[in-house]
Amino acid sequence: MEEEKKQEEQVQQEVKKENNINIEELHPEITQLSELSKKELAADKADASYTASNIQVLEGLEAVRKRPGMYIGTTSSPGLHHLVWEIIDNSIDEALAGYCSEVDVIINKDNTVTVKDNGRGIPVDIVAKSGLSGVETVFTVLHAGGKFGEGGGYKVSGGLHGVGASVVNGLSEWLEVTVHKNGGIYYQKFANGGHPVDHLKRIGDCKDSGTTVTFKPDPTIFTETTEFNFQTISDRVRQMAYLNRGLKMTVRDDREEEPKQETFLYKGGIKEYVLYINAHKTALFPEIIYCEGAEEVEYLPGVNGRIYVEVAMQYNDGYSANIYSFCNNIHTHEGGMHETGFQLAMVREINDYARKNKMLKDNEDNFTYDDIKEGLTAIISIRHPNPQYEGQTKTKLGNPEIRKTVSQIVGTQLERFLMENPKIAKIIVEKIVNAANARIAARQARDATRRKSALDVTTLPGKLADCSSKNPEECELYIVEGNSAGGSAKNGRDRKTQAILPLRGKILNVEKAQAKRIYANAEIGNMITAIGGGIDPQFDISKIRYHKIVIMTDADVDGSHIRILLLTFFYRFMKPLLEQGYVYIAQPPLYKVDYNHKSYYCYNDEQLEVLKKQLNLKAGYPFQRYKGLGEMDPSQLWETTMDPANRKMLRVTMEDAIKAEQVFTDLMGDDVTPRKEFIHENAKFVKNLDI
Repeated sequence: MEEEKKQEEQVQQEVKKENNINIEELHPEITQLSELSKKELAADKADASYTASNIQVLEGLEAVRKRPGMYIGTTSSPGLHHLVWEIIDNSIDEALAGYCSEVDVIINKDNTVTVKDNGRGIPVDIVAKSGLSGVETVFTVLHAGGKFGEGGGYKVSGGLHGVGASVVNGLSEWLEVTVHKNGGIYYQKFANGGHPVDHLKRIGDCKDSGTTVTFKPDPTIFTETTEFNFQTISDRVRQMAYLNRGLKMTVRDDREEEPKQETFLYKGGIKEYVLYINAHKTALFPEIIYCEGAEEVEYLPGVNGRIYVEVAMQYNDGYSANIYSFCNNIHTHEGGMHETGFQLAMVREINDYARKNKMLKDNEDNFTYDDIKEGLTAIISIRHPNPQYEGQTKTKLGNPEIRKTVSQIVGTQLERFLMENPKIAKIIVEKIVNAANARIAARQARDATRRKSALDVTTLPGKLADCSSKNPEECELYIVEGNSAGGSAKNGRDRKTQAILPLRGKILNVEKAQAKRIYANAEIGNMITAIGGGIDPQFDISKIRYHKIVIMTDADVDGSHIRILLLTFFYRFMKPLLEQGYVYIAQPPLYKVDYNHKSYYCYNDEQLEVLKKQLNLKAGYPFQRYKGLGEMDPSQLWETTMDPANRKMLRVTMEDAIKAEQVFTDLMGDDVTPRKEFIHENAKFVKNLDI
């Protein structure tokens, strides 16, 4: 009986979690666990006799469909769009090889996607090892492709493992390939997870070359959504166009009555990319510092190859650095040897120039890289025949030979630029001097504040109601708006795992403030100390005290403002928290309805309307709209917003750091124009305006 009771409670909790209202009061029949359900639960238990007969061998693309997350990360919206990136990357690789000048991406009326290029066309002849055409091999055999180095069809490419096209095929309801090659038009269709409907056939003649792929994601795999986002695809395509100078890329959405289309073609390549990122910043000079070159290196024992390096940079009057690196068009989020080489060149050449020109005295310390990169926007793009990435995510480049190559090429050309442009060089060094002075002042402010114990890591803030657990993996820090809500949260929390830090008013907008003011701010000091990982540039995520940092503010304009101020602070000074998914936004209910001696909570307008219909409430039936967290007593706050079994939280992620950088700059920076533009573009989407 005790086990049955636990099972019943588990089902009730799951139902609550799905519906966010007291569903058992609306549908009491579903709280009863049927005998059939009990049998099904028992049947889910694994077979006790684990023998060779239990071993499954997945053939073809079965492994992809069985474990899609291994290949595309997730089956939610990012994974859905990853399918598009894989096909686009194949076309981009043709451009890298020098054989493709145009790529078209089309979202069709039926929400399928077509990617068309004018490259060489996928091989149509028979592959000896597979006995199949090149097209069928590429789309049905994992780890088959022309990107494996010696004898391959590409000197450099973004794809390394030959799984892109076959994975897209395996996760599609159907996929069609049309190839123009060697004077012929060839066609093949795949269905039901990558199975060939028929073999490749020649269906006509042509005088051009290229590949066209159209696919429909399988809704049984992508159960959350199969709806493609035009802006997401457009942003990615724009980035690819910047990184591939002279490549024309078009994105079109045919789903609306009036199709949307954007075309990207940048003859200036990454120089134009820097201007795009700095568009809403004040540049210190109009010129773009541009370095490029190539070097023959031995990247494997006895194997030589050519590394191509391209760097563009420009200083602005801001305090943050925006340095983005790429290898073979892949954004290396965590940097790597190419960024290390860039850093070595910048520190060496700028310090040498400053000392030779008496802008840095003999008794003064060298500028640090943190001084030099303040206000710097830079794009580092390299092409390598055999890149070695750390981990499966391709986010950190590990080839040691790249460091020396980038350092030499950037160092030589930066030195020449500074000598040939003394006025710009003076502006740069003066900017760096100011950054160094601010760093020293900030250090003094930190030391002074530490003496007052606000930043002393051994002394936690007095306002912090800490949890008893010392295991960061299970600990949560709620940053709560106001003392009233903080009091309710302290009294309603799970004291073992949940800590509460109330904020007094709004914190400083770090996008506009100098470092000295930031370090002297009491509320920011409390957060730094409570979280425990320090602050950029010495932030150490391994030392944080909580793996869930939850922003819990009121559902009004002030609450939204506090939320964005906190996110801006985390982005600028504790970015790894966002990159690794440790920051969450609490979702308190908006409405409370009391009916027949029961309380029901709704988290949005749609749920409120559903509840009214289910309870058959008459028009005008009273309900409460929460204006703030302080209106909830501790038990209500726990039940609706803090109880892990019932709460809903939004996890803050960073899919595109460059896009995030622009948003924070536009919405929180000094320039008013971008905010006006944002309001004009998005005013039509506003509901329940709070003024």
